[in-house]
Amino acid sequence: MAAAQGGSAVSSSEKVDFLKLQNGSDIRGVAVAGVEGEPVNLTEPATEAIAAAFAAWLLNRKEADGLRRLRISVGHDSRISAHKLQNAVTHGITAAGHDILQFGLASTPAMFNSTLTIDERNHLPVDGAIMITASHLPYNRNGLKFFTSDGGLNKADIKDILEHASKIYEESAHGKQQEREDASRGVVNSVDYMSIYASDLVQAVRKSAGGKEKPLEGLHVVVDAGNGAGGFFVDKVLKPLGAVTTGSQFLDPDGLFPNHIPNPEDKTAMKAITEAVLDNKADLGIIFDTDVDRSAAVDSSGRELNRNRLIALMAAIVLEEHPGTTVVTDSVTSDGLTVFIENKLGGKHHRFKRGYKNVIDEAIRLNSIGEESHLAMETSGHGALKENHWLDDGAYLMVKLLNKLAAARTLDSSIGSKVLTDLVEGLEEAAVTVEIRLKIDQNHADLKGGSFRDYGEAVLRHLENAIGKDPNLHKAPKNYEGVRVSGHGGWFLLRLSLHDPVLPLNIEAPSKDDAIKLGLAVLTAVSEFSALDVTALNKFLQQ
Repeated sequence: MAAAQGGSAVSSSEKVDFLKLQNGSDIRGVAVAGVEGEPVNLTEPATEAIAAAFAAWLLNRKEADGLRRLRISVGHDSRISAHKLQNAVTHGITAAGHDILQFGLASTPAMFNSTLTIDERNHLPVDGAIMITASHLPYNRNGLKFFTSDGGLNKADIKDILEHASKIYEESAHGKQQEREDASRGVVNSVDYMSIYASDLVQAVRKSAGGKEKPLEGLHVVVDAGNGAGGFFVDKVLKPLGAVTTGSQFLDPDGLFPNHIPNPEDKTAMKAITEAVLDNKADLGIIFDTDVDRSAAVDSSGRELNRNRLIALMAAIVLEEHPGTTVVTDSVTSDGLTVFIENKLGGKHHRFKRGYKNVIDEAIRLNSIGEESHLAMETSGHGALKENHWLDDGAYLMVKLLNKLAAARTLDSSIGSKVLTDLVEGLEEAAVTVEIRLKIDQNHADLKGGSFRDYGEAVLRHLENAIGKDPNLHKAPKNYEGVRVSGHGGWFLLRLSLHDPVLPLNIEAPSKDDAIKLGLAVLTAVSEFSALDVTALNKFLQQ
């Protein structure tokens, strides 16, 4: 259905600090009132201005003459502010004279895919895509992610868009924005894109099973969508492939997330999918985050396949297809994972920085200088493959697992998730794994008026010097973030958070005693930094 879009251009007198909405390569803000101390800053007028600024950025990139009419898609997750922000995006784009495709409830990876899909009947591909999501953050938050056919935008692009949005917003507040005639406004079309995207996933699994129509026939898979956008995976992917899906849960979108946070790193969420697998005697469990760019799995015995285990599993699958390739991960992956990738699988482990975009961009950079990399993955569950345009797609990761199962079941239809569990056999795992957050008090006199970032860097430099004096501790020879040290059979990493005044400390060790020795080494080294709150570390050491 198509209709000319009415409605006003941006109009508001409320002050908005647009640059404060930047969260790395995304935009994040408070979209719903009601939480004390969290005033709404991602308003509808602000969102209209941001959408119009994205269209201008896109036009500038696509056409030197600036006269072209663009097609831009918009989709959203299950958040309660989704519809009002989708309407705001639609107004911002169409008032600027460009066409919009509304996908409704969608996943973040599907939005990127809409820039690649060739389907003129459904007005595809689009020139750019906007996803309205704030991943696993609380219900009152929301945000925007932007894509072109080259992938997600980077930090510098987001800053440019927000600076331009601020100008559009100011001009509209002072009546300087010109209203377009209805004839020159953009057109709105509604498209069921999730069905198109899901059918591509189905075809991928069928192809891996030699073209078999229902390669997962009889396989029992339960899905936990956490009331986010991942419910489509049951009806549109698993059922057409023949899987049994009884026991799947929280498939209906509900932006208040009443059952658990949709987050594969959350203990409550992982307990929920593990119990669903065991209660239903399922072969495999799959869990997605809110916007389906992250995922994890659970095998038939209830063993979680997330974090280091999921990276090890994906590395095993990818290294079968591309022997010797480099696997890029974030900084908090375990030493056991390095040994597994390099000694057991014959690959190369390149441990980089936190932040899924950092990990993906590093894999792209390595390929550009001649070092082959086919997998970039973060412990959070963000995973991207070269074969899938370096898109972090939780559904595609799970399809890679299903491909493995489907291929194995063509030879033996009784095979279940053991074929996946066997792939991570030999992965050494620490008995104690902990993350402790050391907060920097930004108002403390010890900062001497400087930034939390400068203070955090000083803490790290001091720790690095102190470690050099301890014969039991050894600094990692190659490290791109923070201070990583091995000793007492384990390791620790102290780094500065990407956005917050926090120094997260990760410790992995073979026993609690060894973990305490590593924690004490850190505590001793940082004790003179009085603006650093070490309460959480002391609590761990005293347990």
